[in-house]
Amino acid sequence: MEIRGNMPFVRTAAYMAGRFFMDYVMRYRTPAEDSEFGWEHQSLPIGCGYFGANVFGMVERERIQITENSLENSGALGGLNNFAELYLHFPHSFEEAQEYERGLRLNNGVAWCRYTYDGITYEREYFASYPDRALVVRIGASRPGSVSFRLEGVIPFVKDYAKEPGDGGGKSGQVEASGYTLTMKGVMHYYEILFEGQARVFAQGGTVRADGGCIVVDGADWAYLVYSPATNYVLCPEVFLEEDPKKKLKPVNPHEELTMRLDRVCEKSYEELKAAHEADFTELFGRVELLLEDETAADSGVRTTAGGGSMQDGVWIPSEPTDVLLADYQKGAKIPYLEMVYYQYGRYLLISSSRPGTLPANLQGVWNCHDQSPWGSGYWHNINVQMNYWPAFSANLAETFQAYAEFNKAFRPKTEQMATEYIRAHNPEKASELPGECGWTIGTASYAYYVTAPGGHSGPGTGGLTTKLFWDYYDFTRDEDVLKEVTWPVLSGMSRFLTKTVKKYDGDYLTLDSASPEQMLNRKWVPRGQYYTTIGCAFDQQMIWENGKDMLRAAELLGMEQADPDEAATMDWKDSEQEDICAVQRRQQDHYKPVEIGWSGQVKEYSEERFYGEIGQYNHRHISQLVGLFPGSCISNNTPAWMDAAKLTLTMRGDESTGWALAHRICAWARTGDGEHAYSLVRNLLGMRTMDNLWDFHPPFQIDGNFGGTAGITEMLLQSHEGYVSILPALPAQWKSGSCSGLVARGNFEVSISWKDGCAKTITVLARSGGVLELSCPGITAAAIEHRNAEGRIERAAVEIVPVTGCSVERVRMLTAKGDRIIITNIPRLERAEKPERFSVRILDKVQDGKRRFLGVWLDWKSVKAVVGGPNVSYRVWRAIDQDSDYELLAEVTAKNKNRLEYLDPINVEDYDHITYKLTAVMSGRRESEGCLAVVNHASELERDRYERNIRVTEQ
Repeated sequence: MEIRGNMPFVRTAAYMAGRFFMDYVMRYRTPAEDSEFGWEHQSLPIGCGYFGANVFGMVERERIQITENSLENSGALGGLNNFAELYLHFPHSFEEAQEYERGLRLNNGVAWCRYTYDGITYEREYFASYPDRALVVRIGASRPGSVSFRLEGVIPFVKDYAKEPGDGGGKSGQVEASGYTLTMKGVMHYYEILFEGQARVFAQGGTVRADGGCIVVDGADWAYLVYSPATNYVLCPEVFLEEDPKKKLKPVNPHEELTMRLDRVCEKSYEELKAAHEADFTELFGRVELLLEDETAADSGVRTTAGGGSMQDGVWIPSEPTDVLLADYQKGAKIPYLEMVYYQYGRYLLISSSRPGTLPANLQGVWNCHDQSPWGSGYWHNINVQMNYWPAFSANLAETFQAYAEFNKAFRPKTEQMATEYIRAHNPEKASELPGECGWTIGTASYAYYVTAPGGHSGPGTGGLTTKLFWDYYDFTRDEDVLKEVTWPVLSGMSRFLTKTVKKYDGDYLTLDSASPEQMLNRKWVPRGQYYTTIGCAFDQQMIWENGKDMLRAAELLGMEQADPDEAATMDWKDSEQEDICAVQRRQQDHYKPVEIGWSGQVKEYSEERFYGEIGQYNHRHISQLVGLFPGSCISNNTPAWMDAAKLTLTMRGDESTGWALAHRICAWARTGDGEHAYSLVRNLLGMRTMDNLWDFHPPFQIDGNFGGTAGITEMLLQSHEGYVSILPALPAQWKSGSCSGLVARGNFEVSISWKDGCAKTITVLARSGGVLELSCPGITAAAIEHRNAEGRIERAAVEIVPVTGCSVERVRMLTAKGDRIIITNIPRLERAEKPERFSVRILDKVQDGKRRFLGVWLDWKSVKAVVGGPNVSYRVWRAIDQDSDYELLAEVTAKNKNRLEYLDPINVEDYDHITYKLTAVMSGRRESEGCLAVVNHASELERDRYERNIRVTEQ
């Protein structure tokens, strides 16, 4: 045993089996406040997917709040409801307690509370076990016979209605105690949900008895309780297909099944229960390690703010409580350990709220204390539920996605009906009454009992945003059974729907109707706000393109692209018309116009906009026109002009927003390769939109910000969406040195990286499936590459250097077999050339015969100082016209001893909508610099002034 932060820490066999060696711990020196505020801001969440619990750590009356995701009214009546409250009453008071501490160790999913009272040290441990589907709480003391408490159970919000009398909602229930068992049971009336929770109490020494509806423990050496909830909810298509809310569930009392389950659990000792929990939890959590070295602390021995701590493996482990660290961080302190804990907390929350066999994580994961929960704790499909699972694959937790995959499978028959109705209403000439012929669809608001179709503030692209997860499920795991049984039905069904939602306009297939999620008309002109609907907005077009691309790739892998109709008819596929939908998708795929560039150089949110922000809210929280950047891939380094337009768009959209919206921005900026901007948003998210318990503050609490934050940090360290594995693509200067291990790239490659002074030192790649591995990292073509097979023998490394152009990073390619390990060392430092400064462009024109005539575009910039004793710097002038996705190299300008340089592009601006110029610096021995951008268009002074006036009015 060892002592860490005044808390005994036992390295169990399960813990040692994990690969991590850093403790990721949240700790506090005061209990959570017994209120809704305390629940949201201060209580500590534990969970196993089947249910969640919030631990307050109070001394005189401990509160443990229970959530179970099927106990809900309809969304209109408040959605998810608080399942139960457990109270442990102790003959102690916080005012007289000493050495108080509570906390949560993320590594093994165990919370604790510890204090000294009258010379006796009391300890509690709490965990939610997935293998045993039970909450377990142990109460111990340093002196035998000192454990006494009363366990009380409360069913909250028992009443005859949900929001107002006669609305059909409401809840009834009762609490009973007998022997060592406390039973809480009742009915949630809108859906006739039968629910029950049982707690059983065991003690060493002393007595355990029922008394007045409570369980009383007196004079024990130690005691523990086991609790589990249950309802009659069964995830199946009938729940969604049945229209009558009273008939969605079978009237099967969960009592017998729950009792039998707890009987089996209670056959185990506390030590066995904890060992099973830790073995399960650490196997998942321990796959990934993130270490960010604090070189300031290493040099000085103290952190950048006052406080104690210790160094471990280059990481400063502060001794201050987490809430104190967060307050310091908000004031600007550099605390790498807090960033590490925040990253791993997202992984912890996903493990705790989404497991195979459970309902998926909703807007609040699996934690809710309310009668009417925020947004009903539903499954919002215009970004939120997808963001919940963005870290699942890259952060090595693919199993957690199974809960959503099963949820999707259950509601899909209903959504097939909805798809037929949608096409009949919006594009009737393409409607079909054949079952499944219109595919399936999904709108924004969905719950455990019903789903909705697109409409209102989000278009059909919500479906493509959802199916992106299913392609990633295969692409990260390379599991052929997943591809055939899970991914293909989802993608092909969505293609059947989306290809029918578009109409052909002059050769382009555009969505009808279309909406960019939650974007509104100018509130100044529309007092109550009005969602803007149109034809072919970027959100829908990009997600239709992404789904089509992924579906065609899946069809190719499954061999359907090569099959003729006769062969296809004999294939053992559930979809007998797969060749037809592939043909339709291929015909449409190149005509969706997923990205259009506007007069400001921006990625247009709407095809009809010219300047950025003409339509909708200028600084809207959604960045829906950039879903093709993240989580999609139609905007990437393979389309550099579009990538630069995305950077401009992100800059204009702004960095101030809600919690989850900041998380999406982190992911997007990481994809651009701008690690400094991505890191500034990490600081905003953690410092401005995070509560003391590290939950995301939308406000109120919304868990997708945590998941999106973890996904964004992963994207800063590793990317693989462009057909190759990119190492440290957006590493900020603030993370100068560190390491990560266990991250996953597409192709099912597990990647570990160590870096020093901003450059990769060692890269290890485990080929979990085998196949072609292409790696991108500065200096990698000159590095030492060792190839070991699954048995550990060194193989001859057949490494191919991949030719790259422009600003692209060096790449190598090699073939791997399953179990191979690639180890790359001696990576030379390869810095970028300095970025040019004071780049400006202006249109040259003159008025002749009363008409404006364009003479070209004049570019000038300040010269970059060359390295002393080195070669001169040259400058590349690039140009993209209108909707070009790539740049044309116009010239390479070299000049010695000149402070200002210039170039004339003799183009007739009037012939084009707009022109984007990019300037980079090139120097031998260095990578090409980042680019400076400038955009010109032929808008008149009147058009520009009208735009500026409209933007000012909009933002008042």
